Amino acid sequence: MSEEDFKVTPFEVEGKVDYDRLIKEFGTDEIDQNLLQRIEKNAGELHKFLRRKYFYSHRDMDKILDDHESGEGFFLYTGMGPSSKMHIGHLPALMFTKWLQEKFNVNLYIQVTDDEKFLFKDKEYEQVQNYADDNIKDIAALGFDEDKTFIFKNTEYAGHLYEKAVKIANRITYSQVRSTFGLDNSSNIGSLFYPAIQMVPTLFEEKRCLIPSAIEQDPYWRLQRDVAPKLGYKKTAAIHSKLLPGLKGPEGKMSSSKPSTTIFLDEDIDEIPEKINKYAYSGGRTSKEEHREKGGNTEVDTSFQWLQILLEDDDEEIERIKKEYESGQMLTGELKQIAIEKLQNFLKDFQKKRKKAEEKVDKFKYNGELAQKMWE
Repeated sequence: MSEEDFKVTPFEVEGKVDYDRLIKEFGTDEIDQNLLQRIEKNAGELHKFLRRKYFYSHRDMDKILDDHESGEGFFLYTGMGPSSKMHIGHLPALMFTKWLQEKFNVNLYIQVTDDEKFLFKDKEYEQVQNYADDNIKDIAALGFDEDKTFIFKNTEYAGHLYEKAVKIANRITYSQVRSTFGLDNSSNIGSLFYPAIQMVPTLFEEKRCLIPSAIEQDPYWRLQRDVAPKLGYKKTAAIHSKLLPGLKGPEGKMSSSKPSTTIFLDEDIDEIPEKINKYAYSGGRTSKEEHREKGGNTEVDTSFQWLQILLEDDDEEIERIKKEYESGQMLTGELKQIAIEKLQNFLKDFQKKRKKAEEKVDKFKYNGELAQKMWE
């Protein structure tokens, strides 16, 4: 694959993604300064993911703000595909969703797509179920509003999803699904029907739905926006993030199938220094002397990207690190050490919250008031 080529689908990301080009190819809109100002006015502040342009693209976010300002309101939906233990690459979309829920005081539905991972991944059904139950505990640890959040597995609630799913499926052709998701004659028949299941939560309420997710998930919502008005619902809105890079650099994304590129949420804290020092892609130069002279490249350096996206809230500190690294004043080893300490503290805190959250799982999974909306 050449430098100019890359591949982005809901199932696979290859190459170095050109995010500006992806906006044009997917037909989304850039989050511009006017939209940022409106979000800040309504939320009272801007999340660091917006300030730093990590969430950078959208569909109808302006209409979400219209609905909020008019008093009609909206609701949130996001998901998790349980193909493995969760890693830090899974967190940004969930963290941003939590912020939106807090700032706009709205309901949230989190779909755990255990059926998808069984249909599309080479995994045993029981293995997927174990991952799903484990993922739900990790999600609960993030501190969503217990009264306004419903987390559900598709197989557990399939009966309640099915009525809307068949109505959606009746409006989508084989040709649309095949071309949108790259299916072929070897694809199992479950993979053809699954996109209808994925769209159901966008129809849980009569209000407009907002989906915060990484941009590779956008194909699902393009189909939803075709189907929803035909069924009497609003087109879903979406707000898209870039992808958190893996340890080995800016190509592709963090993947649990490549453990050496990944930091899992249950990672042994003491093993993090070796993993980052050994594997983290560097934007530094080939020698200390050259680095001092020419400086490092923060655009490709994994340690800096993780700091900027996930680990550091202080904008002034991020700018200081960026300036010192790019000028050559800070060496790669020093930057990695900052990332190691921040990541260790981050995961220590998360792992403590995870233990406390286990007792709250049933509250999220059996939220009767929100669950009722599935079959109204």
